[in-house]
Formats: sequence, C-alpha cells, structure tokens
Amino acid sequence: MTKEALRFKKASRSAGHTECVELAHTLTAVRDSKNGAVLTADARALVAYARAQR
Repeated sequence: MTKEALRFKKASRSAGHTECVELAHTLTAVRDSKNGAVLTADARALVAYARAQR
C-alpha cells in the first residue's frame, strides 16, 4: 500500500488539539498530525509499545 493510499484517523480525545498522533487503518502506519512523515511498524509491536506507555 502506498503512503498516499493510507487513511489516517485522529484519536477522538485529541479533538481541537494540534499535538497528536494519527494511526492508519492498517494499524501499521503512524504519523504526527503536523508533520506528514510516516512511521511503519509491526502492528503487534506498536500496540505493545502503546500499552507499555500508559
């Protein structure tokens, strides 16, 4: 899948804020809302990392 074909979703809790992270529907791509650079990662590793940060 190309970077242009990815659809990103912003977390509902970040509404109105400019400092947030968006996930692509594939759950393997992440980007900063202000900076279009895309980071790709294994979905399981990404979820494990996010859970560890709570």
